[in-house]
Amino acid sequence: MKQFEGKTAVITGGGHGIGKAIAQAFEREGARTAVIDINEGSWYTGDISDPKVLEAFAEKIIRESGSVDYLINNAPPKMKGISECSYEEFMNALAVGVAAPFYLSKLLLPYFNDHASIINISSSRDRMSQPQTESYTAAKGGISALTHAMAVSLGPKIRVNSVSPGWIDTEYRTYEGPDALQQPCGRVGNPDDIAETVLFLCSEKAGFITGENITVDGGMTKLMIYHDDHGWSYR
Repeated sequence: MKQFEGKTAVITGGGHGIGKAIAQAFEREGARTAVIDINEGSWYTGDISDPKVLEAFAEKIIRESGSVDYLINNAPPKMKGISECSYEEFMNALAVGVAAPFYLSKLLLPYFNDHASIINISSSRDRMSQPQTESYTAAKGGISALTHAMAVSLGPKIRVNSVSPGWIDTEYRTYEGPDALQQPCGRVGNPDDIAETVLFLCSEKAGFITGENITVDGGMTKLMIYHDDHGWSYR
């Protein structure tokens, strides 16, 4: 019997990239999937920054499945910096990245089965930044904090964890040289690295893990960088 046979997994932003890999991994393990994505496709199409879209999507899930076992809040917020990001764009990033995961979790709350899991896709940018990334970084910091708050509120019926990807190439390209070696693992990640982590956190093997953030970045955030050290020079 497959690991998630008979279970229902809901994935936002599941039409491409990391979300698509997560949906495919659940399907491979026997789960029914309900996917929403802003891009047109074979899934439910809609903009999750709109609460009415979330309400209609949740209604469809319950009508068709009756209950939910796993919710993966994956849809990415836009990345714009303080120099160019308008107030409306910043609020949209927070709506997609924080408010939508909160509201969809709330809408589905009465329908979660026992031993359910919510996985929020955060980012290593919840603790480190490049210039001009404020909207995305703020949203990812918010979802990381929301994770441990929801874990406390929703346990023991529902476990809530987050995953923070590092550099993930959604085209599965292979990198060599500095791009690869800046990760202590020696390579850039791909969507399957995140999908497998999500499946683990949803499984009973992770039954004693809740309120945690798992960083999946090949060790990149652990590598200390000084000028002229470890082959790095500041220019």
